[in-house]
This record gives sequence, structure tokens and C-alpha cells, in this order.
Amino acid sequence: MNAAVRYYSRSGNTKALAEAIANAANTMAISVDQKDAAITEPVDVLFIGGALYAYGLDKHLKDYLKTLKQGDAKKAVVFSTSWVSKHAIDLIKQGLSEAGIPAEEKYFYVKKTPDAKQLEEAMKFAKQYL
Repeated sequence: MNAAVRYYSRSGNTKALAEAIANAANTMAISVDQKDAAITEPVDVLFIGGALYAYGLDKHLKDYLKTLKQGDAKKAVVFSTSWVSKHAIDLIKQGLSEAGIPAEEKYFYVKKTPDAKQLEEAMKFAKQYL
């Protein structure tokens, strides 16, 4: 099963989760603002994460979600970090739905900065979908 990990992180918290998930999936975590973030070949699972900024998604992640299309991934798994709420999860899932990519109901969320135990849990969570 092949997987891709995409994320956007301002503070590094979501990046830490993305890297743990990528480690479990034996792939690279790529920020959506990088040139190589595009899904050029279909994947079985797309792990995608971001955080809430001023009650919305960062423009980079919103724009990236608009580039996705049905067939890029068989399914998506969402992850997020934030200081306030889990609302980014709903916004990411909405963007995936608009792209025609089904999102798993379960998600991985960490409030504030992930610690070593939470990073280990993120890896275990990811392995469920591989």
C-alpha cells in the first residue's frame, strides 16, 4: 500500500505529527507549500494535516486542497494540532469532500505541542491505515 503525507505548519507542531506519520508510512512528509507537494501518481492513502489559524485554514492548505481531485487518493486520513479547537479537521474534510476524496471518520488530533508519547501514538494511528 502506498501513502503520501502532506501538511502545512506554521509553528512546527503539525510538522512534527506529519513526520511521525511519514515515518510509520515509510515515506516523506511534504509541506503543501513545497514544489513537490502535488500528488502526481495515485496513492492508496493520503495523510493530510493542518491547524486552525484565526478560525480557518491557512491559505497554503486551502489552496492545496483545491488542487486535489478524485483519483489522487483512494482515501484520506486527517490529522491536526491547535491551541484552540479541532475545527481544522472539519475544514480539511470538507475540502477533501469537494475534491471527491473520501476521508476516514477517525482523525488524529493533538492540542498544543505534541510530546514523545503523542508522536508514538500518531505512528500507531497511521499504521491502522497502511
